[in-house]
Amino acid sequence: MTGTDNPNAEQARAELVETLNAIEDKLNVPKQVGKATDRAKAKIAELREENPQALVGGAAAVALAVGAGVWAVARAVIKR
Repeated sequence: MTGTDNPNAEQARAELVETLNAIEDKLNVPKQVGKATDRAKAKIAELREENPQALVGGAAAVALAVGAGVWAVARAVIKR
């Protein structure tokens, strides 16, 4: 009888492989960033189809926040 004949060993090996793959997925930062980017793109595409006004409003809010941040940094630099 070899180790591969034991169904419990096969099940344990399969569970170990599954666990190691899950750990690798969690620790693989570029892969996680790619998944998050894909999810964000899908949400934006869905929002564009369902409610384009909200998308425009969100973009305007982001632009306003970035502008305020740039203004605050520029003002702090000028005051030095």
